[in-house]
Amino acid sequence: MTSGLPPGLEGNLVEYVQGGVADWLPFDHKRFYTNAFIIQGDKILLGLKKRGFGINKYNGFGGKVEPGETLTGAAMRELKEEAGIDAPLEHAGSLLFVTNGVGWAFQIEIFSARSYSGRPTESDEMRPKWFSFESPATSDADAILPPIPYEMMWDGDDHWLPLLVQGRKFVGRIDSVTQDDGKFAMTRHWFGTVISDD
Repeated sequence: MTSGLPPGLEGNLVEYVQGGVADWLPFDHKRFYTNAFIIQGDKILLGLKKRGFGINKYNGFGGKVEPGETLTGAAMRELKEEAGIDAPLEHAGSLLFVTNGVGWAFQIEIFSARSYSGRPTESDEMRPKWFSFESPATSDADAILPPIPYEMMWDGDDHWLPLLVQGRKFVGRIDSVTQDDGKFAMTRHWFGTVISDD
């Protein structure tokens, strides 16, 4: 177990990777969000954000937890709304995102499933697309899939997404600052895996 966890993280964790030298940014409360990923064989379903926060970035499917919703219920709702599919989602990890000048933190609960029903369908907000996490990869139709587009994803995704694919529970924190062009630059990060109580 690692002592001295970043502020806002808790649990029986062992450090996986960390980086950055800046002080951890302060925040006074958390707002809860979800993010869901479908993994099948050697491929993962991501969505290209078409509007709003995170536009033109690939991510899982998710959003804000509404009042009265459970985390799992919110994740299932968002997956249906954004990708048109249902899945037996299971909690896979937690991420805390803090940025300068906001005062609150994004608490993102990550879910995954190895099966789903329905057909991934583009919505007003997201365009689903399969990617390979192994190279080379082929789909059921023997079409070559592109690799995970980390260059079009959020900073830090390359640290925790492999843990998700491997089925290892994880917790992480990413601090970022807003640059003059409005984009975020990661200043410090910490990721750990959850030690089982078994």
